[in-house]
Amino acid sequence: MSDSPFIYMKEHSKTVLWNDSADPKEIKDALTWGIVGATCNPVIALTALKADKEYWVTRIKEFAKANPQATDDQIGWAMVKELSSNAAKLFEPEFEKQNGRNGRLSIQTDPRNFRDAKLLASQAVEFSKIAKNMIVKIPVTSEAIAAFEEATYQGVSINATVSFSVAQTVAVAEAVERGLKRREAEGLDISQMGPVCTIMVGRVDDWVKVSAEKAGAVIDPGIMEWAGVAVFRNAHKVYEQRGYRTRLLSAAFRNHMHWSGILGGDSVISPPYSWQLKINKSGIIPNLNSVEEPIENRILEPMLEKLPEFRKMYDVDGLKAEEFTNFGATQRTLRGFLQSVNDLESFVRDVTVPNPDK
Repeated sequence: MSDSPFIYMKEHSKTVLWNDSADPKEIKDALTWGIVGATCNPVIALTALKADKEYWVTRIKEFAKANPQATDDQIGWAMVKELSSNAAKLFEPEFEKQNGRNGRLSIQTDPRNFRDAKLLASQAVEFSKIAKNMIVKIPVTSEAIAAFEEATYQGVSINATVSFSVAQTVAVAEAVERGLKRREAEGLDISQMGPVCTIMVGRVDDWVKVSAEKAGAVIDPGIMEWAGVAVFRNAHKVYEQRGYRTRLLSAAFRNHMHWSGILGGDSVISPPYSWQLKINKSGIIPNLNSVEEPIENRILEPMLEKLPEFRKMYDVDGLKAEEFTNFGATQRTLRGFLQSVNDLESFVRDVTVPNPDK
């Protein structure tokens, strides 16, 4: 086997690796072990800006000088777009090689628009034009389902995010199919479109643990580490059965099973750079058919019996579309993304209006 488990995976599996950050330094390193794309969100973008603070402070000053009417919020999003554009260039060769299926950089729409499908679709179209190999994230809220269909119809390759349940992944895939079929009916090209639907597997684990604590449920904590893997495997099974043209993507890592436990399908795995370094050094020999294996009853049954919130995420009809926005895992994640937008604006403000007391 190759020294890198990721290279071995790339050579012997349909599953591909993306980097969970648009940081160019991380991407250049991870390209050596086979990443073929990258994802980003407001939290990750701000982290990347801070990682190269000297450069981005200079760019903020330059942009503010050239655009004196721009608000700190507008400057912050301009920096996110520039960061994403720079990262997208690194994947252009892979994009051309794979005709758009991979080689993409994923940028996220403004999370403050999570209730407005028209605005999300419009921003998705705008962001898709930043680079030819851009893929655009939209959160899977109740209100946003229509945005997936419309953005797809407009030619945008979408990445559904803020997604934790099989029901959400099905709603996204069905919406994308409607958008693709509308394009096909009008003779519009879909050959380079590559939609994906993220399951934030680590946040599935997080919400199972939080909900178990709130409910006072007593369950083996090791079992709950399988929650995200179980949801992903069940969603994969449904996608395979129904022949959706959207691929699943695993993100929000908490343990190595969020890679090793879901290999073998035509899907994307997007670990943070720090996890890629750990896995490369781990010596793990991956099971390249793990996504097809059923979850053992000793693991699955206690969660289904004792944890209603897990059942909502695991069952194909566990959530109704009108329940997506107010689902606990959705609210927890949206709150984090919304706060990150405020933090991005504050980061810019410290440059444009520096604190005179410091």
